[in-house]
Amino acid sequence: MRLALNLGLAGTTVTDHTDLVQEADRLGYHSVWTAEAYGNDAVTPLAFYAARTERIRLATGIMQMPARTPAMTAMTAATVADLTGGRFVLGLGLSGPQVVEGWHGEPYGKPLGKTREYVSIVRRALARDRLIHEGDHYRLPYDGADATGLGKALRLTLHPSHDVPIYLAAIGPRNVALTAEIADGWLPVFYSPERAPGVFRPNLDAGFAASGEAGKAQRFDVAASAPAVLTDDVEQARWGIKPFLAQYIGGMGAKGRNFYYDLACRYGFEEAAEKIQEAYLAKRRADALAAVPDALVDEVSLLGSKEALRDRLDVWRDSGVTTLIVMTHDIATLRTLAELAL
Repeated sequence: MRLALNLGLAGTTVTDHTDLVQEADRLGYHSVWTAEAYGNDAVTPLAFYAARTERIRLATGIMQMPARTPAMTAMTAATVADLTGGRFVLGLGLSGPQVVEGWHGEPYGKPLGKTREYVSIVRRALARDRLIHEGDHYRLPYDGADATGLGKALRLTLHPSHDVPIYLAAIGPRNVALTAEIADGWLPVFYSPERAPGVFRPNLDAGFAASGEAGKAQRFDVAASAPAVLTDDVEQARWGIKPFLAQYIGGMGAKGRNFYYDLACRYGFEEAAEKIQEAYLAKRRADALAAVPDALVDEVSLLGSKEALRDRLDVWRDSGVTTLIVMTHDIATLRTLAELAL
């Protein structure tokens, strides 16, 4: 199991984590991952850290598909990959209806169909195929009623010298199956090594079978993120993670359409998920945090002493995770995990 570093989202200002990223590079971490929602973008920080590192791969977790055309995403991926000697990893995700329609002004549409078409176009663009695509969601050249009729089927002028692996963020059953079918890796959020294998394994297996690629399951990267804290005060560490879980389970989506709420229910935390969502949507944030079970926090995180972290690493490794993307800004935690796992 490889280790990677997740820097997450910036707050109201973008923080320079060069010291942390350089230490991860020195320690042998596989990759550093950046995110975007409706604040910082994911690619610019990677370009910044690329100039300050030597070996660590530079990964987006994730670039939002509605924010960029597939061709623009391919252009960006090819550019960063070439400038970094092939260190770029393209993590993609659709995001949720609130961000897609509220921030990007795009219809949320049908996630499965849009994702399949998007990834297909990106791959063909990176392969320098001439882009001709007649899909339900993307048409190249564009031939809508308002088209000029002057669009040309173009190919990428860059000649990429490095492959770009494509990872997809997914937690819904059909989305996970699609990821196993068309992507090189999977980015699950709130991954519980105790529960996720049983919940997701049928979906992954269905996707591998649909891919028609022999041995794909062995090549496929399960790259799960987890908050990590080296500490003697586990209770305090839990309260540092509960706001994150409460926000997603309670507020990242409307009632009846929240993928993170659904996942908590699939893990067996239905009663807690209902309390979290009810309190969060009623703006009773303290009650929402209090409703987050300690057991859920402990399952999706790595918390505690060096010995406790060693034991949890074994659990994550045994669950089938092949890249553990640790969410931490603490160098001591970063170093301890490297000592234990690398």
